[in-house]
Amino acid sequence: MAFNLKDKWVWDFWFAVDGDQYHMFYLQADKSLGDPELRHWHVSIGHAISTDLIHWAPTQDAIKPSQYQEGDIDEAADSYTTWTGCVHKEGDTWYMFYTGTKHTEKGLIQRVCLATSKDLLNWQKCPENPLVELDPKFYDGLNLEYWHDASWRDPWIVKDPDQALYHMYVTARCNQGSPDGRGAVGYASSTDLLHWKVGEPILAPGWYGEMEVPQIEKIQGRYYLFCSVSTQFHSQAHRQSMSGKPLTGTKYFVSDALNGPYTVIGDGFLGADEQGSLYSGRVIQGPDQHWYLLAFNRDDAQGNFIGGICDPKKIEFLANGQLKLAE
Repeated sequence: MAFNLKDKWVWDFWFAVDGDQYHMFYLQADKSLGDPELRHWHVSIGHAISTDLIHWAPTQDAIKPSQYQEGDIDEAADSYTTWTGCVHKEGDTWYMFYTGTKHTEKGLIQRVCLATSKDLLNWQKCPENPLVELDPKFYDGLNLEYWHDASWRDPWIVKDPDQALYHMYVTARCNQGSPDGRGAVGYASSTDLLHWKVGEPILAPGWYGEMEVPQIEKIQGRYYLFCSVSTQFHSQAHRQSMSGKPLTGTKYFVSDALNGPYTVIGDGFLGADEQGSLYSGRVIQGPDQHWYLLAFNRDDAQGNFIGGICDPKKIEFLANGQLKLAE
């Protein structure tokens, strides 16, 4: 019983868990646009609730882009788009970090924004937005000669288990190496969730042009870093070194420490294929405490965009730490 909306495309998503309820926040756009590629520029963040990760009840939308008028000198950081993020709870407050872009920049430069809530339903945007921007000391800015954006999106927050520190991981591009292999998991840290210090990437293998929607979870004593990669953005050097064919879908890396170093076990793919049928995978513990993968249904066999979220797929853990989906 996959999550599909009759009148909207749905793609990237993230969760918040409150008691026995799973809150799913997702990117959505009206199908009346006709061309699914236009969805990125006509986006808002929807919200649905479940107790089993299978049956979902949509509720009021969470966030949409801020109002913009041409010539506005105080243009909001999210005047054009509100893209992928995450939700973190601290005390009695929920923090939603998300990606914002501006109209005047044609959405080409990405920044991390914040909204907060007491009930997961009503959200107030932080007046200090944007909270975090890329630092050119470590990361590629906008250079349309060889890349299509200034990547700094899809924030994922982890509270440090040993000290008063928060870690942010983002889709980014390092500023070294071949342009087609600069995809990286960028990094920033904070002591209060509001003021962030950008640091060097925690993972930049040179394999991909982009490594999207990062997520880090501690599972069975190891840290697993998940991200999404596509055949389109495998670097030429990586293609030449691979034994198999490039795949699209969820890639995972493993480490004994939160900030790495991260390595690959096996081929490091979870539910990936050449077609790109599933993308933007997220892992989460179900009510039975097993871990599951959910992803959005991207392309059908003919390459047409679908736009809906699949049912949870149970993850099996092999003795060496490798992951696979249950049959």
